[in-house]
Amino acid sequence: MKIIDHNHDSLFIFFTMKTSLKTKIYEAQSIGNVEPIEYMTPYPSMRSLIEGQTIKFSDQIMVEESKMTNQGFFSYVQQASNWLESLGIGPNQRVIMLETKHPQSLILLYGIWNLGSSVVLPFNMDIEKVKKKSETGHVIESKNDLFQEIKEYPERFEPKYKPLLNDEAILSFEKVAGIRLSHYNLLINANGLQKAMRINSRTRIHSDLSVGSMCWVTFQAILPIYCGCIYDAIEPELTIGTSGNDYNLRKDIENIEQFLDNEIGICIENTTALSIGQTPMHLSEYNLEDNHIKIKGHSVMMGYMDDSINETLFKDKRLTIPF
Repeated sequence: MKIIDHNHDSLFIFFTMKTSLKTKIYEAQSIGNVEPIEYMTPYPSMRSLIEGQTIKFSDQIMVEESKMTNQGFFSYVQQASNWLESLGIGPNQRVIMLETKHPQSLILLYGIWNLGSSVVLPFNMDIEKVKKKSETGHVIESKNDLFQEIKEYPERFEPKYKPLLNDEAILSFEKVAGIRLSHYNLLINANGLQKAMRINSRTRIHSDLSVGSMCWVTFQAILPIYCGCIYDAIEPELTIGTSGNDYNLRKDIENIEQFLDNEIGICIENTTALSIGQTPMHLSEYNLEDNHIKIKGHSVMMGYMDDSINETLFKDKRLTIPF
């Protein structure tokens, strides 16, 4: 008599499907002969980014209005990490971040990354749904001034885990399906923007984007720090926004062939920036076909939260997004 182990068969099929999907996503993230692991970014994670830039620009002004230095900002980030840890949050956990004021929002964002955790951005989704979908109960809402919340905590934080490039850094519900982005996704997108926009260190930069959107994460929270810029709302040398700025953001990528040179094509599935004008970001490519766009490259996301959607849209070594 032959005994059939249905549980074993089911597990084998499940892991085979997961492996196959992982391969499809990796193929979509590769471009030409360059795989994601082959392109070196200056930093291995968002935690290392803020630490490295602090060493580089330590006593230089980072936020003009408050005269906050890079070292001062990093000290606040360290305090925020200690505060978060006191709330029972540890590495490799997801933390739902609700909207706070600038620059407290930046401090909280980097405080979570510095802890070794992943940031969950609810956008407009109901918070209970976000908790269920992201499988976390950690919700951070600083009802008081964040500076008051963290002031009693040490300015030195000893990380128990240092994130890797392929670790999840962001889970954004700006798209209902939930988009997972790695530390590498964030760093390579910022790297491409710096190259395309030719941003030099100490450039005075300003953007006024909605906290909690991926545009805010990329253009307001990461790019200025990645480039070593100064936040300056009074006399900026470079402005980024939705209209009337040096660079304007456009989400209607179905019209990308009409974009001007100072218009940035926004595709959240490609981390944030897909193109400057009609030119693809460094290590990205796209092509329009009927009612969808096909993209590939190193900024392509880790995937949606729903693998059934991933199975449908990751094919032919590309990510296909319908309009």
